Amino acid sequence: MENIWRALSGQDPNPEDYTGIEFWSNPERSGWLTKQGDYIKTWRRRWFILKQGKLFWFKDSHNITPGSTPRGVIPVGTCLTVRGAEDLLNKPFAFELSTGDYTMYFVADTEKEKEEWINSIGRAIVQHSRSVTESEVVDYDNK
Repeated sequence: MENIWRALSGQDPNPEDYTGIEFWSNPERSGWLTKQGDYIKTWRRRWFILKQGKLFWFKDSHNITPGSTPRGVIPVGTCLTVRGAEDLLNKPFAFELSTGDYTMYFVADTEKEKEEWINSIGRAIVQHSRSVTESEVVDYDNK
């Protein structure tokens, strides 16, 4: 049933989501985070990789190669916010990543790692956001 939920929420790792992305080399950020399950709300430690506007997660950090299949993929361009969530979850170093349709929760190992993930994901959201097109960008220097 969790696979059905992942497919409906757009998190099922469709090969189109990761084909052509070399997530195994030179990621923008990678590391361990504890992630709350999408359907069954248990907490599991997963290896995360942020690269080319997508946040991938794997069961472990071993043997991530060209043939590896991520357990999930989030295109960060579809996300609206990333922010701390310690008060909401009553867990230290917690943060949330939200789209218009769903919110995912994560816990880092330290405050520094939490802030680094929030900053990295926030930059990726801005870089890959579909909400701002080049025609909407205002160049204040040339006005």
